Amino acid sequence: MSDEGTHLSTGWYALAVRPRFDKAVARTLQSKGYETVLPLYRKRLQEGARLRESELPLFPGYVCCRFDVRDRLPILTTPGVDRIFGPGNIPVPLSDVEVASLQAVIRAGLPLQPFPFVEAGQRVRIEGGALNGVEGIVMSLKETLRLVLSLTPLQRSVLLEVARDQVTLSSCAGAAPLRMAQGDVE
Repeated sequence: MSDEGTHLSTGWYALAVRPRFDKAVARTLQSKGYETVLPLYRKRLQEGARLRESELPLFPGYVCCRFDVRDRLPILTTPGVDRIFGPGNIPVPLSDVEVASLQAVIRAGLPLQPFPFVEAGQRVRIEGGALNGVEGIVMSLKETLRLVLSLTPLQRSVLLEVARDQVTLSSCAGAAPLRMAQGDVE
């Protein structure tokens, strides 16, 4: 079998996991040698009179994992994994660009929060800084831009803010500088 054939079947997939098994599944798959993405965010939780901060999954019930879809048995037999996301028994790969954007934001250490999935809106690309090349959808224009990063097949998104001067319009034909008046929203 050629390397090219192997490359075509290897990709990022979302694994549906049992409630509160997200971290354990990610750790187990990493110990098996798989690359995983489990984005977490910090949330303050009230426990009686005490306030504590906890790290929770941005996409509860899902762990992203890179593997060869033709060799999925080791994934499916991992304790806590229910199934590979997709209709019926057909795994749906995640976009490499969407996963890479999410990984870049995690590496940058920026505060994230869950956000409802959005299909409509202006898509932009961050130019410069720790998030160079990250793409997202503009939600509002102020001193900073509020961007939404999505894993489209899962219909899950996260929200972050970046400086206006770090963003250009993103399109299939290439990027153009974002030039809008302060109050404009498209």
